[in-house]
Amino acid sequence: MASHIGKLPIAIPAGVEVKIDGQNFEAKGAKGTDSYVLPEGITAAVEGNEIIVTPADDLRPTRAKHGLARSIMAGMVKGVHDGYSKTLEIVGTGYRAVAKGKGIEFFLGYSHTITVNPPEGITLKVTDATHVVVEGTDKQMVGQVAANIRKLRAPEPYKGKGIKYAGEHILRKAGKAGK
Repeated sequence: MASHIGKLPIAIPAGVEVKIDGQNFEAKGAKGTDSYVLPEGITAAVEGNEIIVTPADDLRPTRAKHGLARSIMAGMVKGVHDGYSKTLEIVGTGYRAVAKGKGIEFFLGYSHTITVNPPEGITLKVTDATHVVVEGTDKQMVGQVAANIRKLRAPEPYKGKGIKYAGEHILRKAGKAGK
């Protein structure tokens, strides 16, 4: 029984160059390049304008890595072609973000400001004082940087103040009952 996800071919969009050298996979596109070492027992081949990922055998560890490898490769192809982005919203009186060089300076109600500098391959944009966009080609890194920024002041349940993802729903609590 092979992986349902692993069996799906990965379509290569126009403008993306894919190179498979043994266990090394590399994708090059308009947004940049990304590489990945395929796990043991998994092979990939380019057929026409799609990538086919195949397991060497039907053993459980190989089957487990089959879908994972295909998902990571599909994510890389999409990343170098379109890129990934996450938008963060800042809610709260006086809470704001200001672009500072490549990084961002946050004013989050603490006695000090917090400066966040992006790692290699990630860009941070301040669209307005209460919205920050994290962009990059690596899906995992974009999500991790966005999560780290959100952690600086996670939304609280009473007034909803803090940094949240755009579209994220914050469960609200009533607070103390008045007399």
